[in-house]
Amino acid sequence: MIFKSGRYSGYLRPITYVIDLLIIHLWAYCFFSETYDIINFIAFVTLGWIILSLKSSFYEIYRFTHVAKIMSLIGKQSIIFFLIVFSYFGIFIEENQNTFVALNYVLLAMTCITIVKFTIYFLLKKYRLLTGGNYRKVVIIGLNKKTDLLRKFFSDNPEYGYHLEKSFNLKGPNKSSIEECIEFINANNIDEIYSSVAEVNNKELIQLIDFVDNNLKTLKFLPDNKEIYSKKLDFSYYGVLPILSLRKIPIDEPFNQFIKRGFDILLSILVIVGILSWLTPILAIFIKLGSKGPVFFKQKRNGLDYEEFFCYKFRSMKPNPMAHLHQIKKGDKRVTWIGRILRKTSIDEMPQFINVLKGEMSVVGPRPHMVSHTHMYAGRIDKFMVRHFIKPGITGLAQVSGYRGEVENENDIINRVKYDIFYLENWSLFLDLKIVFQTIYNAIKGDKKAY
Repeated sequence: MIFKSGRYSGYLRPITYVIDLLIIHLWAYCFFSETYDIINFIAFVTLGWIILSLKSSFYEIYRFTHVAKIMSLIGKQSIIFFLIVFSYFGIFIEENQNTFVALNYVLLAMTCITIVKFTIYFLLKKYRLLTGGNYRKVVIIGLNKKTDLLRKFFSDNPEYGYHLEKSFNLKGPNKSSIEECIEFINANNIDEIYSSVAEVNNKELIQLIDFVDNNLKTLKFLPDNKEIYSKKLDFSYYGVLPILSLRKIPIDEPFNQFIKRGFDILLSILVIVGILSWLTPILAIFIKLGSKGPVFFKQKRNGLDYEEFFCYKFRSMKPNPMAHLHQIKKGDKRVTWIGRILRKTSIDEMPQFINVLKGEMSVVGPRPHMVSHTHMYAGRIDKFMVRHFIKPGITGLAQVSGYRGEVENENDIINRVKYDIFYLENWSLFLDLKIVFQTIYNAIKGDKKAY
């Protein structure tokens, strides 16, 4: 699932990339069709545009981004694009290119890109204002001058799509407790919580952080001179108000979602067509010889936003009523002879590439647990629910770091959660590739916890 409640399409930013590149190349054809190699130009400019756009944060525009900030990004990107174009002509074209023509091309292309960018920006604002769609339900915890400014920002700017459900006063004769705030948030399905750090004590702050970590809520702070824990905080402005988010999840960025989803689709198609298409019939024969029952085993697991889905595997055990309740142990008699080979080499997990292609899982992410185990760990392990902010994976950072397979003691699951949180806060395509190669290496070498 690539969409989240109250948020517009995760494909919007990648679509904007495509529109901008189409504008760039269509105008290039009009200006330079007789003097340039179209293939070289497309490859060079597209690569340069994407890489430098990421570095300049040209597409980092949110519902609360000010118009002045957008204009600043456009000015910076215009200079970058001008340098890209002149670099191309300097490298690939021997004769001197008319500087005036190239400058006109850059200005015209960037003008069109600016029009597109502002059209999308204002259409989304109009959409929120007129239809009430694409909104987020929010609450404010703590009453002071800063929170009053934030309340005024929400009420005066409905086009940003924030519905303020309630403001809580934590001091005075009619004060609310943190427990009452949490009860209201749960009862009203609140999306985002804005808290003044100055209005909460350390105990209340810890209680609030633990609640959002275990209940898939977004917590943001109005900062003051009070020291906040050494977290990887995300800093942004709502108008002139500084806002801190508890954590920034890179995969929440639409372009990163597009990159990760593209990687998942490409790799899953390669595996399904290139390997599973011929391996499945062969394994089916051996699985049937090992014991009676289906070739595939499916089990309900919890995925993104705690939603349940059926996770697929090659069946490695004899059919038994305990398969959905008890985790496999070393020397488990339920495992068939072929199942031991499949589990030792992790081949039993390969049908999960079907889950990846369906969008229920990712190639890399936190490993999904059985529903019964998820309920158990959610109540016992602090911050266990944070791992459900992203899609589960066939493999993950915890698995290649020694925490795969059976949970022998509570430290195993605690450390697994730590690695999962580190992964979701520090995701990159390079990290995914590193984990994939490490998984393949471990499968070839043999993992002592693969049984």
